[in-house]
Amino acid sequence: MKVSEKDVLYVADLANLELTPEERARMVRDLNSILEYMERLNELDTSGVPPMAQVANRYGTLEKGHAEFEFALRADALGKSLDRALALANAPESDGKFFKVPKVIER
Repeated sequence: MKVSEKDVLYVADLANLELTPEERARMVRDLNSILEYMERLNELDTSGVPPMAQVANRYGTLEKGHAEFEFALRADALGKSLDRALALANAPESDGKFFKVPKVIER
């Protein structure tokens, strides 16, 4: 599969990006380079490699007794929420149910 300039223009439009012709050409080249590398990686025999959830031990291990990583294994418990009226009382503008903010994206 190859990325075309049409593909880049489509995604740029979705992201509301304006790309110069040079930027479009660079994106086509870079994205195709990434896809070619992925094709090369897909040629590797990984049948004897066990699947991994993380490539690094950044989040610790799932074994108990590792205090430095307990934050990653904390219980997911429901807590008290901020009262809506109290939160909206601090808003410069609201409709009584939601914060009202100015539109920042124009097309």
